[in-house]
Amino acid sequence: MIPRYASKDMTRIWSDENRFRLWQEVETVVCEVRAERGEIPAEAAREIRQKGDFDTARVLEIENTVQHDVIAFLTNLAEYVGPSSRFVHQGMTSSDLLDTSFALQIREAGQVLRASLVRLLDVTEAKAREHEGTVMIGRSHGIHAEPTTFGLKLMVYWSALERGLRRLDRAQQEIGYGQVSGAVGTIAHLDPAVESATMERLGLEVDPASTQIVQRDRHANWLQAVATLGATLEQMAVEIRNLQRTDVHEVEESFGKGQKGSSAMPHKKNPIVSEKLTGMARLLRGYAHTALENVALWHERDISHSSVERIIFPDACHTLHHMLTKMAWLVEGLVVYPENMLANMEKVRGMVFSQPVLLALTDAGVSREDAYAWVQRSAMRVWDEDVPLRESLGADPDIADRLDAAALDRCFDLHHQLRNVGLIFTRTLALKDW
Repeated sequence: MIPRYASKDMTRIWSDENRFRLWQEVETVVCEVRAERGEIPAEAAREIRQKGDFDTARVLEIENTVQHDVIAFLTNLAEYVGPSSRFVHQGMTSSDLLDTSFALQIREAGQVLRASLVRLLDVTEAKAREHEGTVMIGRSHGIHAEPTTFGLKLMVYWSALERGLRRLDRAQQEIGYGQVSGAVGTIAHLDPAVESATMERLGLEVDPASTQIVQRDRHANWLQAVATLGATLEQMAVEIRNLQRTDVHEVEESFGKGQKGSSAMPHKKNPIVSEKLTGMARLLRGYAHTALENVALWHERDISHSSVERIIFPDACHTLHHMLTKMAWLVEGLVVYPENMLANMEKVRGMVFSQPVLLALTDAGVSREDAYAWVQRSAMRVWDEDVPLRESLGADPDIADRLDAAALDRCFDLHHQLRNVGLIFTRTLALKDW
């Protein structure tokens, strides 16, 4: 990942140093389990634990010659351990080491992502509660529809993020499988109990049926969860971009002192964070698609997936981590303009209450077809003649004959229109259990 979007946590997790450290741990645990079972000398396992080490530069140097990263690592490890290293990797194949440690690496990255997602959920909840009663227009097809509140809009996003958290948790569980089953997965050269004990100590589950590799549907599923979270962040970002448009101007990204929006136009305050998040979500969808391409491999294994995963998993983790961090910053510092929200709603001169009038007429015995036609007739006068809907309705003899002034006034009761917003908050936040 380029430094612009890299995070310290992800850089550490996906570093060669951490990868080799996980390899060392997997190999060491296998030896310790085998020693406890009397399969190798106990002293050898102790030496492997105590003397075992590696030098990243040395591993890469050896790899440059042997063109095999696992062999390069095992060669360097043996340089530290000495004669007891002959017991390292016995009965194992490269993918036992690679895929088991990869699961550990992915889960570690997932824990960092989860913490950032919970932080965003908390920030979004706080902003939603703050604006639970901040009235604004709801839009469908980009056109004014009915009143809503800005808090409810944020609560919808909170709910989507909460589902994303649950998907990530499920994906974390599904990725948490490893193997020590040897070439083509038949467990021919190690007792199956070694595999079980090793996975238990590493905090993983035994993959019940694998070939020479852990099957890549697990990895594809994990990246699907990541990409779906990215899509939710994009949904939030696109809404903020639309609401920040000059002709709407209902919200605005925080704009710091000294910040500049345009190289040419000094007045500009652009939604650059939202735009960046929109673009980065496209990357995540690409990574998820590529992970699906990795599922179908030749026979018991090939390594066409390997080069791909070295790129897409670190980059996807960096990308989503950056996105979650930036969205939390954006939501927490978002500038909201309630007066502009009300002013925009008033531009349509009361037409946002057309449905309550329609319903009142049907309650009064008018057929739905007639009621719709009458209200639409009055609404078209608002569009064409710029008169308030309340006035247009009162002047329509068909409507006035069925609804008196008090009944029409009730149709324009904003408080009644939004009376259930609090209920939506309550039932949505009841899902919170982390």
